[in-house]
Amino acid sequence: MIRPRFELIEERRAIIDRRALAERMMGLDGDAQAGLLDAALRNGRAQIAQRLAIAPARGRRAAAAMAYLADQILRLTMDLTAVGETDDSLALIGLGGTGRGEMAPYSDVDLLFLVPPGAHGACASRIEAILGMLWQLGWKVGHAVRDPGELMQLAGEDLTIRTAFLEARWIWGDQALFDSAWAEFARAFVGTHDKAFVAAKMAERDERHRRMGDSRYVVEPNIKDGKGGLRDLHTLRWIAASALGIDSSAGLVEAGLLSAAEQRRFERAERFLWAVRCHLHLIAGRAEERLGFDHQREIAAALRYADRPGKSAVERFMQFYFLQAKAVGDLTGILLAQIDDRLGARGRRFALPTFRRRPGKLNGFCLDRGRLSVPNERFLAERPQRLIELFALAAREGLEIHPAAMRSAARSVRLVDGVRDDPEANALFLEVLTSRAQPDLVLRWMNEAGVFGRFVPDFGRVVAQMQFDMYHHYTVDEHTIRAIGLTAAIERGEMAEDHPLSTALFRQLGSRRTLYVAVLLHDIAKGRGGDHSEIGAEIALELCPRLGLDEAETETVAWLVRHHLLMSRTAQRRDLSDPATITEFANAVQSPERLRLLLILTVVDTRAVGPGTWNDWKRRLLRQLYDSTEEKLRLGHKQRGRSEAVTARQDELRAQLGWPAASFRAHARRLPDSYWIAEPIDWQRANALQIAEAEAQVGEIAPSVSVADEPELAATRVSVFAPDRPGLFYRICAGLAAAGASIVDARIHTTRDGLALDNLVVLTGQGRAYGDQRMRGRLARAVEQAIGGETLPTLPAISPIARRQAAFRIAPSVVIAPRASNRTTVIEVKARDRAGLLARLALAIHSQGHHVHSAHIATYGERAVDTFYVTNGAGRKLAVGEAEELRRALLAAAAEDAVDLRAA
Repeated sequence: MIRPRFELIEERRAIIDRRALAERMMGLDGDAQAGLLDAALRNGRAQIAQRLAIAPARGRRAAAAMAYLADQILRLTMDLTAVGETDDSLALIGLGGTGRGEMAPYSDVDLLFLVPPGAHGACASRIEAILGMLWQLGWKVGHAVRDPGELMQLAGEDLTIRTAFLEARWIWGDQALFDSAWAEFARAFVGTHDKAFVAAKMAERDERHRRMGDSRYVVEPNIKDGKGGLRDLHTLRWIAASALGIDSSAGLVEAGLLSAAEQRRFERAERFLWAVRCHLHLIAGRAEERLGFDHQREIAAALRYADRPGKSAVERFMQFYFLQAKAVGDLTGILLAQIDDRLGARGRRFALPTFRRRPGKLNGFCLDRGRLSVPNERFLAERPQRLIELFALAAREGLEIHPAAMRSAARSVRLVDGVRDDPEANALFLEVLTSRAQPDLVLRWMNEAGVFGRFVPDFGRVVAQMQFDMYHHYTVDEHTIRAIGLTAAIERGEMAEDHPLSTALFRQLGSRRTLYVAVLLHDIAKGRGGDHSEIGAEIALELCPRLGLDEAETETVAWLVRHHLLMSRTAQRRDLSDPATITEFANAVQSPERLRLLLILTVVDTRAVGPGTWNDWKRRLLRQLYDSTEEKLRLGHKQRGRSEAVTARQDELRAQLGWPAASFRAHARRLPDSYWIAEPIDWQRANALQIAEAEAQVGEIAPSVSVADEPELAATRVSVFAPDRPGLFYRICAGLAAAGASIVDARIHTTRDGLALDNLVVLTGQGRAYGDQRMRGRLARAVEQAIGGETLPTLPAISPIARRQAAFRIAPSVVIAPRASNRTTVIEVKARDRAGLLARLALAIHSQGHHVHSAHIATYGERAVDTFYVTNGAGRKLAVGEAEELRRALLAAAAEDAVDLRAA
């Protein structure tokens, strides 16, 4: 039976004095009584918040105090609705957190009204009155009305109801009625070794994890329902209570299910999670369970975390959060293994995912019901290399590791220090890392046991290390392990449809282990301050020889780590039709082998960032950069490669269009080579038909705007064909901004006869394509109106920064790269991403009298990086003075407090 820890609460009457409050309510009408209850709730909550501010880590005491406050208000409410002095035929029972005596400041109130058999009607009006008063307080109340017979019947039929009553606690009313019902329930359902209940709770947990992202390392975790959250601890309690009749963590130690040290981890994790949850509710002012970016910084401050070199206070706080979530996961595996063994389950197990293959040699390890285990507690200590061999054997033979072996590895983890430089241990680790099967699964097990970070201490420094931004979805260690898993999936050919080029190139690699080690190390220096790519390369030079890589492999890994962002940045921020871009990139890469390795590393790094970060647009850009660079490396300084590519594109389009030869030659001659290199063939076909239709009209060419869905990109293409004029690009951007569109990329072309042909990729404000035809029509009209007017359109007002984005501090910057292109000045602007930013930057460029030839837009969560290829009014690169003047104008436009820019 639940026993809340109200004895922990000091000066309870300062939170609420029920007797004094009851006296004040005597003789008052219902509205006045409700007003006093509301004031008592607010005052009590404020008192709890004040105590938490003084002792911010005492979240469990705050949770107990909140439950105590709720108890007293429930008792008062029940007393106020009593029909007569002897009316005690109703029992008020707390369930869930209300029953456990643990409530966050804005938790729901879960109640059971237990009535005597046949007394539903007699109690109905009183129950209605109680609920009415509770709803007046603004409480969200979950409730049920049952008699003991109904309760027993439903508990036998519905595991949810059975689970809820496991945490039942008498609050007020007929205690004898509750005691009798509980005794009957306990005889039937507590300590029954019910394997079906355990299996159902684990299936329920797995489904909840799936809904929450199926990782305890998502950077905005759900503290209640997420993996490694409070609900996982509750699930363990439910299972222990139902299966074994144990209702406390101390009972788990007494039963031999946890050691004293493991119980301390359990208690520490629970205390911390409750502290965070209580702070989260108070800061949000509501029942908020998602630990979002907009709250993380405030909670870090409330818990008194401070900045450290290379790591902010919020990153330190979140790293500790993830370590506690990891502890919850560790304890889950330990407890479930013990319970699984005690129940003697056959068939479904409750611990870790499993491979299914029979082993060959076990080298002294043993099998426990099909899972790799250790024969005794001394086995790993006798030969510490076995701490690595355990995982290598699991990877080699396709075996699940028994939680008892995981527990033994975790307890022996300090022994790893003695074998860190051992050649055998390093060879075994490299075998795990480069396994073609599922290296991510085994590395995750190794990470959970603490062996991974101990064997590679630099990796240990990024375990549970979050990156405080809206781009990265996972902690650094989880991101890295996912990237390794994607590498193996590409090698196995499982991602050939998504990544045909990477799949084909993998078979051409000279050293596959070079790639795997580079993937392991590419982010290993995050959180140290300085350039993590440079620091990571230095780590690679030290670690690779220890792992057994030769000098050439070590040099290549270090180069890949140092330049692991080069390909994505070039593809997304530079004009790939500009020969200077390809020459610069090829000079950096230098060899086809590096190019192959860098492409695959870039693909897996991008995909492992999180859901939605990879798309067909990025695939096209990387493919274009790879093809152009491979050709440059293969042909050297020969010029025929580019002209051949242009001719091949023109021949392909002519075959698709079926136009007369003279008509197609005229179309091909008017467009520059950069157009034929930059645009995909399906866009070139759509552009050709749009141009033909526009020129078929009688009189001067009128601006033509075509808006088409691009399903492969999950985006919308806006194509504009119009007479070129100063500020045209700004007009297009302003029209799109006024319609609420977000520009993802822009390709700007000028025909040899003075017409503009621009292709832009856009999304809605919610990040989706314009799937509705009417919405696409509205978008086209907005652009037509903007580019057809006599005066420049006015920019829409700056929208306020959303609370979630405001959590990030972003100082705008402008970098001028005069040598990045032979014909234009390249300008890169970094700023907070927000509606209308590109239009404001385009207006700043136009206001200086300059012309945009190409624009490339990259977004990394809350941060936008927009790159422009610009010439002055005379068509030349910007002079030093012009560039500095433009830099100041762009900084002003990108500033978060920028005033509205109005065009004349």
